[in-house]
Amino acid sequence: MGELKKSLAAALWFAFLAFPLVGVRADFIEKTVSWRWLNLLWVALGAGILSYVWRLLLAQKNKPQAEWTYTQFAMPSIGAQALTHPWSLALMAMALLVMPMLTNQYQTSILITAMMYIVLGLGLNIVVGMAGLLDLGYVAFYATGAYVYGMLNLYWDWGFWAALPVAGLLAALLGTLLGIPVLRLRGDYLAIVTLGFGEIIRLVLENSENITHGPAGIANLPKPELLWTKLDFDQQNLYLYYLIFALMALAMLTNRRLQNSRMGRAWLALRENELAAQAMGIDLTKTKLAAFATGAFWAGIVGVFFAAKSSYINPASFSFHESAIILSIVVLGGMGSVLGVVLAAVLLILLPEYLRFLQEYRMVIFGVLMVLTMIFKPDGLVPNARPYYLKEPDESA
Repeated sequence: MGELKKSLAAALWFAFLAFPLVGVRADFIEKTVSWRWLNLLWVALGAGILSYVWRLLLAQKNKPQAEWTYTQFAMPSIGAQALTHPWSLALMAMALLVMPMLTNQYQTSILITAMMYIVLGLGLNIVVGMAGLLDLGYVAFYATGAYVYGMLNLYWDWGFWAALPVAGLLAALLGTLLGIPVLRLRGDYLAIVTLGFGEIIRLVLENSENITHGPAGIANLPKPELLWTKLDFDQQNLYLYYLIFALMALAMLTNRRLQNSRMGRAWLALRENELAAQAMGIDLTKTKLAAFATGAFWAGIVGVFFAAKSSYINPASFSFHESAIILSIVVLGGMGSVLGVVLAAVLLILLPEYLRFLQEYRMVIFGVLMVLTMIFKPDGLVPNARPYYLKEPDESA
């Protein structure tokens, strides 16, 4: 009853605030005033229902959980277990493989972009999700891969396959160089430095007109070649689709294997407590540098795919907005969760595209869904399952 009264009060207050906007209409030409009581009633009713539902959801979220006894281990949810079942993964892989044959070029292009962001999210998941190093300049490594391919093709006529490993290795080297001066930084300070690093890279690319063509960018970049076969535009997009699908599968497998490796466990220990990890004998310098280099490598690889897909790159494509989207994918999906990153990337990339029919309201709906997800699922869509210990029962009670 208390929640109902609060919701009723919220409805009345909202109706009072909305009264000048929806309750009154003044016609200055005819010099008449009309009262819209029905509109005001609908506003009050909608506000009251939303307020009541919101309070019920918050009460359910804050409801105390039953206390577990003895040593327990965190297990994946039933939905996560179903999605990660081998048969489920096989069915999803088959669906993605046949998708380009059932859709048009526009849908295929959207799916390519979504898979690119999945790989970017998995790369940043190593740095932020596993190692706990907040990196706001991840787009710098993405830009590095794209511009390495662009300049190698512009000046030395290198193809996609020749530039791909070079871009990945140079991005990893840049990640290592970034990691060296920030080894002693944590939290907000680390975020500020990496944010500045990303902006420095973008400004260097924009102002080096003699080398990178500045704001004009680099155009006419070729798509990947299939041996000596000449492909038309549709076949090139189809080939690129299957290449990025293979890269996504490789990135998912690598992330999963890294989580269970010695280095992956060192990253998780570093994320939980840096001092405790150091006390247990973990080399913080090597562990942090390995995280930065590995995450940057994947960004550099995807940068080459982006340049090949777009056939044109310029510094405006690598703004802070890209870093924010990739970081949102990691946080929304669940820190360290491979499946969560995949689901969050699909949600953040595909949902705005398929809400275009709502025109100006689509981003409002998108933002509301994100806020609701982070309120009611603060650990992410699919929290990473890991063992933890709870209080043992008091046998004397």
